[in-house]
Amino acid sequence: MKAMILAAGRGERLRPMTDQCPKPLLFAGGRPLVEYHLDALAAAGVREVIINLGWLGDQIPPVLGDGSRFGLTIAYSREPWPALETAGGIIKALPLLGPDPFLVVNGDIWTDAPLADLRLSEGSLAHLVMVDNPPHHPAGDFALKGAYLSRKAESGRLTYAGLGIYDPGLFEGLAPGPRPLAPVLGAAMDAGRVTGHHYPGAWLDVGTPARLEGLRRRLDPEYPGPAGPAR
Repeated sequence: MKAMILAAGRGERLRPMTDQCPKPLLFAGGRPLVEYHLDALAAAGVREVIINLGWLGDQIPPVLGDGSRFGLTIAYSREPWPALETAGGIIKALPLLGPDPFLVVNGDIWTDAPLADLRLSEGSLAHLVMVDNPPHHPAGDFALKGAYLSRKAESGRLTYAGLGIYDPGLFEGLAPGPRPLAPVLGAAMDAGRVTGHHYPGAWLDVGTPARLEGLRRRLDPEYPGPAGPAR
């Protein structure tokens, strides 16, 4: 199975750190955030990873190279700026991803969720990992009803973890260009073709300086704080 790491975003909420550094290369625990994903994907048996490049994307290939030091092969999907949003970026990368289901991981999350067992059920176009709603997103995204996800239910909503497995058919017939992912998933949910499961373990959306600082302290108890070195 192949995987895609979404890494093209601007990281507005992390400014000014992302004025000079793309989000996936921000450090926590002594290494860039994206390297945690690469290690987890390799441990799950993934061997080919596609990373989309947008804001300051030219900084990423010199750091990660061809992926060999992670036991992977990395290909890069370069996007124009402004970037193509989530679904648009995946659509552009489909020729690299191939005809089989693939994993998608948001580049600005941190989690210990296991990846090796993620599978699509028969007839599903996507399977999403869902987590408890964090304080900054109390309303959640989708409701888990048995094995299936719904965008219409008002109760029982959980937050999409930025981690899932997708069938290329989810994007069939969609024109290239900027496109958000939520409406694409919502239409498939309405057709009963998106499954999911709740993961109760560690997960963090590293989307603000405060949350990044929290992750740094979690991974390195001796981290000196924002007054000290970021690395």
